[in-house]
Amino acid sequence: MRVLIAEDDQKLLKSLLHIFKMNKFSADGVSNGDDALAYAMTDEYDGLILDIMMPGMDGIQVIKELRAKHITTPALFLTARTEVPQRIEGLDAGADDYLSKPFSTQELLARVRAMLRRRDNYAPELLEVENTVLDRSTYELSYLSRSCALSGREYQVMEMLMEKPFMIIPTEQLITHIWGWNAEVDTSVVWVHISNLRKKIEKVRAPLQIRFVRSAGYILERRREEKQ
Repeated sequence: MRVLIAEDDQKLLKSLLHIFKMNKFSADGVSNGDDALAYAMTDEYDGLILDIMMPGMDGIQVIKELRAKHITTPALFLTARTEVPQRIEGLDAGADDYLSKPFSTQELLARVRAMLRRRDNYAPELLEVENTVLDRSTYELSYLSRSCALSGREYQVMEMLMEKPFMIIPTEQLITHIWGWNAEVDTSVVWVHISNLRKKIEKVRAPLQIRFVRSAGYILERRREEKQ
């Protein structure tokens, strides 16, 4: 899952990015409303966490602009503005939830997970392809009674592949979605994580394989039976 965090307090922004990345999210951060709108307009994010009071456009203006352009990415306001009329204004503008500062880290994560489950493209807790299951709560890959844990990047790559099985995912799309536009990551880094995933798929004896398609990307498909 990839989230955009817009917060003008640099210390809090850094903390939020750390929280989400430690919990297996890909996360980008911006510190003003204009950048928040520009990033969110790409429609590359699964969820938005927005402050209301920011330089440039405020959070409510950002949401109104996104909804006017039919971008329905779920959004949560994380703000010090706690009066009921202000909460109503934010929700009426198109936000999905509201959490006041200061906040509990566990409550924030729970609210974001709930928000993502409610989105138009419902995100189930378990992804399943050919009886192989990726658990979004434990970050484990399993097949029948066998399971193994995935690292943060392995999990994010596998999640993208299992969300669109039997479809080619361009390598650049993997890099952009997981590491971000400005990341200095080349294709060899993706290959390393794919190689590790192949070993773990083999470890649980899942009937799947990740195949590289030259000049295109990677595809998750049913493992081909070896000829006798």
